[in-house]
Amino acid sequence: MPKDFSRTIRVADQIQRNLAQLIQLEVADPRVGLVNINDVEVSRDYAVARVFVTFVNCETEQESNKALAALNNAAGFLRVRLAKSLNSRTTPRLLFVFDKSSIEGAKIDRLIDNALQADRDHHLARD
Repeated sequence: MPKDFSRTIRVADQIQRNLAQLIQLEVADPRVGLVNINDVEVSRDYAVARVFVTFVNCETEQESNKALAALNNAAGFLRVRLAKSLNSRTTPRLLFVFDKSSIEGAKIDRLIDNALQADRDHHLARD
């Protein structure tokens, strides 16, 4: 049975694809760097699109905040460019949000790896 996709999900997917290209090709701010767009959530009235992003080369939270501020400053420019590529009556206002889930996932991975290593060391010490 085919999946039933709502219009907001389809619009969010299209915005995600288009923004990925626009940020890569047209945002010249060096603070932005490499951006991963993890998800886009569009409100039911299509007024706001929350764009969840992570930054590849940002090591600290301060660098990520600067890159996020630069993206939010470019939101109006990106919205105008996005409007040209979307076939819709309105284009949502873009709100970029730092997605901490990848950082939390990496922490959990490290904790699991450490626990497994400790378990292996414990079993080797018993043998």
